[in-house]
Amino acid sequence: MTYDEKIAIVLREDLPTWQKLNVAAFLASSVAIRFPETHGAEFVNASGSAYLPFVKHPMLVYAANTQEEIQRAFKRAKERGLSIGIYTEPLFSTKNEEENHIEIAKCTDETHVLVGIIVYGENRKVNKALDGLKFHQ
Repeated sequence: MTYDEKIAIVLREDLPTWQKLNVAAFLASSVAIRFPETHGAEFVNASGSAYLPFVKHPMLVYAANTQEEIQRAFKRAKERGLSIGIYTEPLFSTKNEEENHIEIAKCTDETHVLVGIIVYGENRKVNKALDGLKFHQ
């Protein structure tokens, strides 16, 4: 099946593995929360047990080798009107949602120290925004 929209996550390559996984999980949840149409129905097995649904769209994960690469992808996604979620470096030291909001509010789009972004929107626009990035290994 081909989807008209795409979900892509960009992670800064220099993060420790546990931080990359944590950032990817938080960012993925943001699309599912904001866009209910992206997730499917719950799963029910032969025992009648129900399990949480998945997001219907494939999620592609890209690596940014530098702050400049992730900032470029962020800027290009904004220019194309895509839906964007961000995870910034200061969020690694916060303890709750209130602190997260305070930290995000301190910076402008240009001054955020991004460690991860998620981009959702039309396939073609997502591809153009992330042009030049490689898939995460």
